Amino acid sequence: MFQVSVEETFSAGHALRGYRGKCENVHGHNYRVRVTLEGPQLDAIGLLVDFTQLKQVIREIMGRLDHQFMNDLEPFKTVNPSAENVAKYFYHEVTAADEGAAAGARVTDVILWERIRAGRKYRPEG
Repeated sequence: MFQVSVEETFSAGHALRGYRGKCENVHGHNYRVRVTLEGPQLDAIGLLVDFTQLKQVIREIMGRLDHQFMNDLEPFKTVNPSAENVAKYFYHEVTAADEGAAAGARVTDVILWERIRAGRKYRPEG
């Protein structure tokens, strides 16, 4: 099994609805996101996925969030913009994109850090 991970960073603000504490107030983070794909085989030139294409997909998703107040954006108008939900959002958005990966490759997980030492991971069941 082959595995490829790409990390990128972006900045965004949010406020956690229903949270009792400082994070219920508007605040921001310098996020770091890592998307990992894995697959059993490589393409014709020996790649699981082209880093350039995968980074382009991730940067497009980040571009929607970067320097924005996430509570004002879909799906976070109704879904609480917790780090866990933002990681899940990246997972579904990258999975839905055609990133030119080799046959059988899939996104295995997304890790999102709000702070240097505090990360959340999303991976689907199964």
